[in-house]
Parts: sequence; C-alpha cells; structure tokens
Amino acid sequence: MNRVLVLTLCLFLTQNKGVAQPAFSLWQEGWLDIHHISTGRGNAAFCVLPDGTTLLIDAGETSERHPRTRSPRQSLLRPDTTRTAGEWLVDYIRQFHPKGDKGALDYAVITHFHDDHFGEWDAGCPPSHTGAYCRTGITTVGDIIPIRNLLDRGWLFPTDLRSPAFSEENKDDTYHIVQTLREYWAFIRYHQGKNRLRYDSICPGARDQIALQYRPLIYPDFQVRNIAASGRIWTGYADGSYLTLYPAGHYPGENPLSVCLKITYGPFDYFTGGDIPGLTDWGETDLNSPEAHIGPVVGSVDVATLNHHGYRDALSAYFVRCLRPRVWINQAWSSDHPVLDVLARLHSRRLYPGERDLFATDIVEANRNVIGADVVERSFRAQHGHIVVRVEPSGRRYWVYVLNDFSRQREPLAVFGPYESR
Repeated sequence: MNRVLVLTLCLFLTQNKGVAQPAFSLWQEGWLDIHHISTGRGNAAFCVLPDGTTLLIDAGETSERHPRTRSPRQSLLRPDTTRTAGEWLVDYIRQFHPKGDKGALDYAVITHFHDDHFGEWDAGCPPSHTGAYCRTGITTVGDIIPIRNLLDRGWLFPTDLRSPAFSEENKDDTYHIVQTLREYWAFIRYHQGKNRLRYDSICPGARDQIALQYRPLIYPDFQVRNIAASGRIWTGYADGSYLTLYPAGHYPGENPLSVCLKITYGPFDYFTGGDIPGLTDWGETDLNSPEAHIGPVVGSVDVATLNHHGYRDALSAYFVRCLRPRVWINQAWSSDHPVLDVLARLHSRRLYPGERDLFATDIVEANRNVIGADVVERSFRAQHGHIVVRVEPSGRRYWVYVLNDFSRQREPLAVFGPYESR
C-alpha cells in the first residue's frame, strides 16, 4: 500500500471515528448513485436511479487548444492525456453503468450551452464514426454510448440561437459557441433519423419528463422535478407552472438560463443548478436573479452542487440560507472555483446552523496559493477526485465516496457518512 493511500485511510478513520463503512461496489437495485466525474475539463454527473434508469447531467469538454486550458489556472486532464475528456466520460460511464459496455443512457441533460457543460468545437475536433458531426463533449459520449432521450434548455427562447443575428453577434466568441451548437444540432438530427433519439427542451415544473423507465411502481417516492430552464422558473404551486424572468429578445448569456433539477428519493433531496448566478455586480444579493427566485422553490436539501462552480457571481447569502444542505459538492477545475467569499458563506453558521461538509473534484494549486492552503484544508473534506453520492433504498441515509481521478481503475480513497436525510 503506498504512502498516499495510507495517509488517506488514516485521515478517513480519524474523521469518521473508526466506524466501519460499506466498501464501494457497483450499483445495486434500490440505490441512487450520483457520480460527479472529474476530468479537469468541465461538469459531468452520471446518475443511476433506483430502478437502473440512467441519467447524464452535462458532458463538459473545454478544448485542449484553448490558451486557458493550457495555463496553470486550469486542472490537468484526468486521469491522463491518452484520451479526450469526452472519451474518459465514456470510459467512466461504462465502468459504473449497471449494464457495463452494453448500457445506453436513458437520459442526457445539457444544462446550458457553454464548453465546460456540453463541449467545445475547434479545428482539431475529430469526426464522428459517421462523419455527420464532430466529436466533443456530449457528441463524443453519444457517438459511442446510445442516448435515448436528450433534453436541454431549448434554443428558441429568450433568443433564437439559430438566428443569423445570434451567429453574427457571437462569431468571434473565443469558446466557439456558434460552431459547437452547429455540431450539436447535427448530432441531434443524425441520431433522430438513424437511432430514434428523442429530443426535447426542459419544461420547468414538470416531474414526469425524466422518469424511471424500468420499475417505476416499485419506487413511488422517487422523482426528478424540473425547477428552471431558459429563465423560466417553476412557481412551486403546480406541475408545469412557471414565471418568466427574461423577456423575449433579451439574451442575458447562457449562465442565467441554466437547467436546474431537484432529485427526491423519500426524505433525501439533491439540487443541481448549472451556472445560475445570484449576485449583483457589487457582490450583493440580487433579488431579481435566478438564484433568488429558485432558492425558495427548492427549499432545504441534503446535497447541493455549487452554482457556477463557486464563482464570484453565485451562491448569494439568500440562496445558501434557502438550501442549507448538509453536503456541498464543488465541480471545480479552475483557479476561481471557488472564490474565498463563497467559501465564507457556505461555512457561515449565521446563514444556517448545523454541520456541513464540502467536497471538490479538483482544487487547483493556483487557488490554494490565493485562498491559502490552510483555509482550503479546513474548508474541504476532499479536494480532488470523483465525488459519488450513494443513497440507500428508502432514501433515509447516504454516503459520499471519493474515487481516485488519476487512476483508470478509479479505486475508492475515502468514504464519509452515513449522513441522515432530513
């Protein structure tokens, strides 16, 4: 056993008081597994729902040729550079899919159209097996693993992303949103025609758009509720009812239009909100922001991901107080994921009482230098790795596993819990 693993296990036993914990194994019927995958190139969460239905939330892949990707500000590609980020996502999904290499994705959701959430075209992108589109992010995943249902925030509202005006305004975008969207739409057209892919946009307030596919009657206390998409936010009062935050023709950028989802399994609740913001330009809570409207609708949860990776425009004091989770998960890959002010709010007992644990997929050295290594050590239970939330049947308890993101075997490094669902 190497020294790093010995130290990790010693830390684990100290933090968990030596209590025996279940070993990490493949998914079993009745469990809910949520894998926050660490590639160093963006967000991706692979979920195995209680009856074996599978769901992928985002498939980020920033270009290897982008100057930012090659800078010390960003994480290294994980586990190594022998494959692209999209190909590593495929490898990860196949390892933990209930059906292994033969498994399909029942659902894939793209929260919004930024490179670190759905891919980035560049001149070196390889073609798909058919040549119908280029491979990056979600198109790489879908080129290898069949996707049955693809959902995103939609492209017509509040601005038509296919319009000549949008293309002209964004033709010089350094993250290639126009070109990446064209490849994404080509991917959709091809698989709709050849493989019966079902494509739709997220309807805020719906709780049947993402549903258990195999044994739904066995798990009546499980649901995925659509909270928001394209600036349309569920009112909390009735299925499919929502308010509209932005008028037609106004494009606030992609982040405020992110898809937000709440997963419920008995007493357990999980929230993920893409890159929604919640602060004004002066760092104050913006009560007209997506966070301010979404927080009260979602309410208290057990686990939540950090909006916009913990960047400076997100996780207002109001939003943190509304959600007050026991566990925060930071899908991090940059030197500003998270910023110090966000960390202070997440740990503030004045915003909400009780214990809370933070886990990150990767706190880069540049961020440790800015925030301070001692602050980072105190703030996070884990700073690197695939972060897996495992919820037991009935949803009463859950664990957080940390898997080695520099290993192709992805062996477990630590486990925390059990946590009691509220």
